[in-house]
Amino acid sequence: MKRAVFLASSAMTLVLGTGGFAQDVPPTYSLYGTPGLLEMPVATTAEEGTLAGTLSYRDGLFQTVLNYQLTDRLSGTMRYSIVDLYNDLETSVIENELERGFDLKYQLVEEGTYAPAIAVGLRDFLTPGRFQSEYIVATKSFGDSLTVTGGIGWGEMGTEGGFDNPISSRADRPVFDEADPDGQLGSDYWFTGDAAFFGGLEYQINDRWGVLAEYSSIAYDPAPNAPAVSADSPYSFGVTYRPRDAVQLSFAALNGQELAISGSFFLNANNRPSLSGFEAAPVPINARSASARQATTWDRNATPEAALRSALTATLAIEGLTLTGMEMTDRTARVRFINTRYRSNAQAMGRAARMMTQVMPGAIEVFVLEAEAQGIGLSAVTVNRSDLEALENRPSATATLFANTAFAAAGDDVGLTSARDADAALFLWGVSPYLTFDPSGGDGDLSVDAGLRLDASYQFSPQLILSGAVLQSALRFNAEDPDPDSTPDLQNVRSDRGFYGDDGVPVLESLALAHFGRPGGDIYSRVSVGYLERMFGGISTELLWKPVDSRFGLGAEMNYVAQRDSDMGFGFDEYEYETATGHLSAYYDFGNGYHTQVDLGRYLAGDWGATLRFDREYDNGVRVGAYVSQTDTAHEDFGDGSYNKGIVIAIPQDFLTGQPNRDTYGTTLRTRTGDGGARLNVDGRLYGVVRDAHQADLSDTWGRFWR
Repeated sequence: MKRAVFLASSAMTLVLGTGGFAQDVPPTYSLYGTPGLLEMPVATTAEEGTLAGTLSYRDGLFQTVLNYQLTDRLSGTMRYSIVDLYNDLETSVIENELERGFDLKYQLVEEGTYAPAIAVGLRDFLTPGRFQSEYIVATKSFGDSLTVTGGIGWGEMGTEGGFDNPISSRADRPVFDEADPDGQLGSDYWFTGDAAFFGGLEYQINDRWGVLAEYSSIAYDPAPNAPAVSADSPYSFGVTYRPRDAVQLSFAALNGQELAISGSFFLNANNRPSLSGFEAAPVPINARSASARQATTWDRNATPEAALRSALTATLAIEGLTLTGMEMTDRTARVRFINTRYRSNAQAMGRAARMMTQVMPGAIEVFVLEAEAQGIGLSAVTVNRSDLEALENRPSATATLFANTAFAAAGDDVGLTSARDADAALFLWGVSPYLTFDPSGGDGDLSVDAGLRLDASYQFSPQLILSGAVLQSALRFNAEDPDPDSTPDLQNVRSDRGFYGDDGVPVLESLALAHFGRPGGDIYSRVSVGYLERMFGGISTELLWKPVDSRFGLGAEMNYVAQRDSDMGFGFDEYEYETATGHLSAYYDFGNGYHTQVDLGRYLAGDWGATLRFDREYDNGVRVGAYVSQTDTAHEDFGDGSYNKGIVIAIPQDFLTGQPNRDTYGTTLRTRTGDGGARLNVDGRLYGVVRDAHQADLSDTWGRFWR
């Protein structure tokens, strides 16, 4: 069962193969999912922004790996492995144990004319890591086809032909202890114990085929709780085949007796698979005559505002924009709209401005564009119509227009004449299939759930919305029920989530009434009441201070919730667990797509601590992030994982299809989810609602204003 369910945890890996990108010399990916030979690493790196998913199999070891090239030199890796292990007495083998691990690699020196590339790395560097290794490696290319690699490894990579440690006086490496708190930094292990040499050659026959030869420094020696993998010889040989630029297949004869196979799939977050979007070209800007530009007013009898609102409503609808309000003076037109089509609000604003040149009287010189979400204005972006007319076909149009554009808080509702459609549907619903997998359950449990999802919402007003979701599971796998007492010193706020919705009947995932507001120019508010998530219901309140022209924001959230019954109906847990939880949050946009968030406060289990999150968001919307939470709960009481940590990946639908769309595919990969550091899951947190219409985010995608 575990092996079958483990395949589902590889879904994100397979998604990476849905689109390709070309690069000049793509590296070979090893069975461990990083640029390498067969099992050994190399010093070369992938292109910055590359996401690579790898599935590999050899007898006794099955791995699914995600590797991310964060910068030109730094990469990180998350790995799930199903491995056979020797028991405590080395007399039998325990099959199909799930292991999780993280790697880091940093290229110290780039390859030069004569000097090799040099890198240092940590494999499975958290405690307790069964494959824990450290290494220093050098790689040199000779011509276009041959590369030579040599390195020295420690830990698991120092077990074949090991010798005395050349760089440390700590000659004895700590003995692997399965009882160590899971997920802590294993720094006591790093670069200790014996070391061993490894190396190999790779020859690229042509663009598709390559061959490899490797001398491995991993002996896979039998030991209590060690991987039960056979390795009679350190020599291995393999063949790689690239049927397309985004795919690598590998076949290998390992250690003189074992066969292995792997597949790697690549996606570069800097490049769209479709190269460009497939949306229809925008309408040309309707340039005014010289006399029209000089007009200081317009004839409201000949062209009434109501007629202009009607015309603009129709033209914006062509672009997937919904006009909700408009205000006009002699020289200015202020419009508020909802963007339902374009991922980038800059592109939506550009489309809106072009349509306004088609409709607005010639005397209107200033366009004020206000994006709206959840019934609140997010910003006011002011552009001059004459700039649009002068810059439309100039090479420097993007930078010049941005410099001439003013960014401010959205105006008050007072003065806006509503353009909302009185006949618009207030009740919306839809049915769709769903598939969820959780490879990070407590005690190593895995689960897969597939079925149908009914989503519905009713809009009492633009700012007050009732929404919910009902799920009917059709296919559900659980390795086993979780241990309800896995954290005896903490309330089981997450570790028993496997009990929730496991009866095979329709379940109420959420049902909440949410109100959004803007009590001040730079202050936004949210109040949500109801069944907020699968496991908790109650009330959640939030305030956010976020100036439109600032990269900095501050937020405060307070919640009072109770734990729901595991049948996910309308009842609450018989033990009546209730708690107050909340956080103070700070947000900062460093520019160039780098974002950080720090949360300080009280978590669901009553523990106090902080969460640090760091995201890299590319101009095309792909987002890769990592987070870590640390609280005042001791590691041994925290639950599996010792502290919360994980990787977040989000890929916009338009990145894969080229068609304009605001939907996003995303997942969070964790080691395990314990009860410590658990935060309430609430839809509509304010920073995610408002930031993409603020100046910093708009500047990252301002070039789309002209698309």
